[in-house]
Amino acid sequence: MIINKISSVKKNPVTDEKAANVEIQIPIGVDEGSEKIIMRLFTIKPKGYSPLHTHNYEHLVKVESGKGIVVSSEGETQISEGDFVFVLPNELHQFKNPYDEEFKFICVIPRVL
Repeated sequence: MIINKISSVKKNPVTDEKAANVEIQIPIGVDEGSEKIIMRLFTIKPKGYSPLHTHNYEHLVKVESGKGIVVSSEGETQISEGDFVFVLPNELHQFKNPYDEEFKFICVIPRVL
């Protein structure tokens, strides 16, 4: 069993040119021996956003703190601490933070080999 404290997991900026003011931490992933899933913690700073994108796998999101907007082909929906989002394969999505506090969420994806 591996237990990681988020305070000891390195933060890296998301460098995608279609993202702004986003950091990522990977508390559970390849380095911990995970062969099938990756757990990521995203921090979107005020006025930040992830890229608007799709991919061919599903993923799970849990909002840890703050509030933000999830964008889909149906429009925009506010989400906040304690909310869960299930993104289907090939579903258009984006996370935005138009607010004045940080927005943090966990995202679990399959390990794409």
